[in-house]
Amino acid sequence: MRRALITGGSGTLGAAITTELARAGVHVIVHAHRNAAQAQAVSERIRASGGSAEVAIFDVSDSEDCAHQLGLLLKEGPLQVVVHNAGITADAPMAGMSAEQWSTVIDVSLNGFFNVTKPALLPMLRTRWGRIIAMSSVAAIIGNRGQANYAAAKAGLHGAVKALAIEVASRGVTVNAIAPGIIESPMTKSVFSNEDITRLVPMKRAGTPEEVASVVGFLCSEQASYVSGQIVAVSGAMA
Repeated sequence: MRRALITGGSGTLGAAITTELARAGVHVIVHAHRNAAQAQAVSERIRASGGSAEVAIFDVSDSEDCAHQLGLLLKEGPLQVVVHNAGITADAPMAGMSAEQWSTVIDVSLNGFFNVTKPALLPMLRTRWGRIIAMSSVAAIIGNRGQANYAAAKAGLHGAVKALAIEVASRGVTVNAIAPGIIESPMTKSVFSNEDITRLVPMKRAGTPEEVASVVGFLCSEQASYVSGQIVAVSGAMA
C-alpha cells in the first residue's frame, strides 16, 4: 500500500484531501502541529470507514523537527505521496507588516515545503513512482491586498514545483501545485460575505473542499502520470 503524508491534514481542506486519498486505497499520514486532537479525529473517521490512517505531529517550519519525524516515518517505508497543505496567514499591508509576520508565513508555506519534501525525495525516487503536490493559492497568481507575505510564499512554491518537476521527471515522480480560490470553511465565512464572493468569483460561489480534494486525487492517480510542473487553479475562474 502506498503511503501519503498530508501536512495540515487536520484542517477543513486537509481533512478532505486525506479522505479522498484514503478512499483511493492510500495509507494516509494526517499531519498537524497544534491541532493533534483534530488530526486524530480525522484519522479515526478514515479508519472507521475502512481506510488506513495514522497521525504525525510536528512543526513543518522547524527543519530539525521535520528531519527527525520524517526519519521515523521513513523507517516504515517510503512516502510515495507528499501533499504540502500546511499554511498560515498573518495579513497586514506591507507598510505595517512586521518582520515576524513576513517570515513566519514564508517559514510554514515555503520553507515547510522544503523541510518535508527533501527527506522524502530519495526514498521516493528509488521506487520510481511518486506524487508531490504543493497547495498554493490564487493569491500567488493575482495578488491580494494585505497578503504580500502569503502571496510571496505561495508564488515561491510555484517556482520550486516547476524546478523540482524537471529534476525528478525521469524517475516517475510528478510535482504540481494547486491554487485554490475562495473555498468553503469556517475561516472563509468569517472573512467573506456572500456579496464579496459574488463580486470576486465569476462562478458566484465559493468552492467546496471536496472539489479541491478531487483534483488532488486526480494528480495523485495513475491517470495523471504525464502531468507535472503545473499550477492548477481551482478557483471558479478567479485565475
